[in-house]
Amino acid sequence: MGSTFAQALRGLQLTAGGLGVWGLAAGPSAAGEVGADCKLDGFELWGDVEIVESFPDLKVQVVDSFPDLKVEVVESFPDSCGKWKFVSSFPDLKIQYVDSFPDLKVQFVTSFPGVP
Repeated sequence: MGSTFAQALRGLQLTAGGLGVWGLAAGPSAAGEVGADCKLDGFELWGDVEIVESFPDLKVQVVDSFPDLKVEVVESFPDSCGKWKFVSSFPDLKIQYVDSFPDLKVQFVTSFPGVP
């Protein structure tokens, strides 16, 4: 997992106001349903992912329970549902971390990624 996972976590901590808060309870939210094809709003939920501050494809909230998708951060071959490789250019998917009103709720795991 290495430094890429650490970078993803660092980005999450920055968007949570520098407090390092994980998955704040934001009350009821209307996160999307991930399809059987592992797509949400036409976006494939695997591949190269870039964290952005504006104009994301999807807004993502990190949660500890009841995720829409379980995500495993990989260094290579992000070729199945829930496997993400964080990149800084040429992404398949651009995400923005949010604390409320997400398009997608994710839980980071070390095994068995995909739709729970």
